[in-house]
Formats: sequence, structure tokens, C-alpha cells
Amino acid sequence: MALFDMSLETLREYRPEVAEPGDLDSFWEDTLSRSREAAAPLLSLERVDNGLSLVDTWDVSFAGHNGTPVRAWYNRPAAASSDLPVVVEYIGYGGGRGEPLERLAWAAAGYAHLLMDTRGQGSGWGAGGHTADPVGSGPAAPGVMTRGIESPHTSYLTRLLTDAVRAVDTARALPGVDGRVAVTGSSQGGGLALGAAGLVPDVDALIANVPFLTHMRRAIDITDADPYQEIVRYLAVHRELEQQTLRTLSYVDALHLGRRATAPAMFSVALRDTICPPSTVFAAHNLYGSASGTDPQREMVVYPYNHHEGGGPAQQRRQLDWLRDRL
Repeated sequence: MALFDMSLETLREYRPEVAEPGDLDSFWEDTLSRSREAAAPLLSLERVDNGLSLVDTWDVSFAGHNGTPVRAWYNRPAAASSDLPVVVEYIGYGGGRGEPLERLAWAAAGYAHLLMDTRGQGSGWGAGGHTADPVGSGPAAPGVMTRGIESPHTSYLTRLLTDAVRAVDTARALPGVDGRVAVTGSSQGGGLALGAAGLVPDVDALIANVPFLTHMRRAIDITDADPYQEIVRYLAVHRELEQQTLRTLSYVDALHLGRRATAPAMFSVALRDTICPPSTVFAAHNLYGSASGTDPQREMVVYPYNHHEGGGPAQQRRQLDWLRDRL
């Protein structure tokens, strides 16, 4: 893919006008309060045989949106005798938590690691997911982006972001952790990490790789790629629902939520990425923390010749070095 978005010089200065709803903060306070009141975060914790000698694994069930159960894997270095900081990781679009031996880098690096399954997904790639989305939906385009999009109260993305917050609550309730939490993910996972950092502003670090779910109004105008095209296809049929749809998206846009974050952050972007266009990622980075009353430390790692794979293993190594300096 050729370069298609703004020049790098323009991207570094790109700070779009935000279109946040006036009740964004109260909406999320009410949504999260209801879910926290519905159940304590940790529902079950069961040790499983992962076939490994150096990493221990537990099968976790925690209370997500409105108390509905969400699955996760909890990995921990087997030799660790003291409490550890925990890395909460979220998964890319269409994937599930898979098998516990698939993502070992964080535990191998000496962290506790909680990998959240993604409700209603897990059949697009990888080894599958294990969490249902029991909530119904009105008419929607194939995929999950437009499920319940008639209102932020019914939106699938509201449920998913609430799950992401409750995963942080759960991480702090696990045995063998010391209270420090980093949130991370790539693509959809990066957007969820960014949203969680804004909705739980006392997390200790954020790593968001080529994040999805940011600056969504621009994304649906400049890319023909899925998943943003799910919204375009929906509006091509439901022509009269444009303003209602955009209003719902404004409540779940990680760009808006990330403006409330305070944690030090590392972002990455690929300049040939049509799935998460560079301007949408730079907007999230450039406005990060801008509504928090602080100026959190943040950095952007740029991959000029890459598509949505971003930095791949090179970025993973950068993450390990960066987080070591902070936790």
C-alpha cells in the first residue's frame, strides 16, 4: 500500500477538533458503577495444566458489563515468589484468548499477565474465544461494530470497553500481584487499552500498538477497509441514521476516552496502515491526556513502510524495554 494519509510532518501536529458529547463523563460513571455494583470482579480462578514448566496458568472468569461473565487467562512466571506488576492485554478484532501457551512474552519477562477474551468474537483467526455476548441487537451489519449502535446504552462497544475496565479491576484482585497495572494491545486491543487508560486513570502504563477505535468519524471517511467499513455499509442502508450512529460512536471513541488518561504511554503507528489510518492514531497520541489536567509522558514509534502489522517483533522488544523502565 502506498502512503495515503497526511505527511508525517502534518501528522505530528494533527490535533482535530473533538466532538465529545456533553454527558460523556456521567455516561461512563453510571455505566461503570452499575457494572461494579452487579458483582465483585473475580468470579472464578482455576489452575490449569498448560504443558509448560516455567509459566503457571489459571483460567479466569470475571464480571464484565452488567456482571456478565468474561473469560481470561492469567499467566505468571512459575519461579516467582514475590508479588508482581500485572500486564492486562486486549485482543485484536475477531480474535479470542486462544490457548494459554500462545502469548508468553510478558510472563517470560517477569510480569503477571492477564489476557482478556473478547465477548462475542474469537472465530475470525487464532485458536478461538470462549466468551459469549448474551445481549441482543437490533438490525446490524455483519461484524460487531454496529450491534446496538442505535444508542450508547445498547452499543456492543460500550459492553466491550466496560469489560476492558473490569479486566483492570480483576487484575488488581488476583493473587500474586502488587497493585501496579499496565494495559496493552494491538489494533482493537490497542483501542481498548487506550479506552481503559482513560476510564481507569490510575493505571501505571499504556502501550497501544496501531490502535483501532480512535477518531472513528475520520476513519470511516478515509478508509475502505474493514472493520470501519461495517459502519459505512450500515449507513448505506440506514441512510436516515447517520447522526444517531455518529452520536453513539462519540461515546465509545478511544480518542475521547484517552484524553482523560494520565499514565505514561507508548503508541505505535504504521504509515501504510489502511485498517487504522495514521491520522486516527496520531490524533489519539497528540490529544492523549489533554482533558486530564496533566501532561502525561507519551511517545510515538513510527513504522513508515509497514501496514497494519506495524512493528511486529521489533515493536514487542521496544515494549519490553520501555515497560522495564517504568515498572
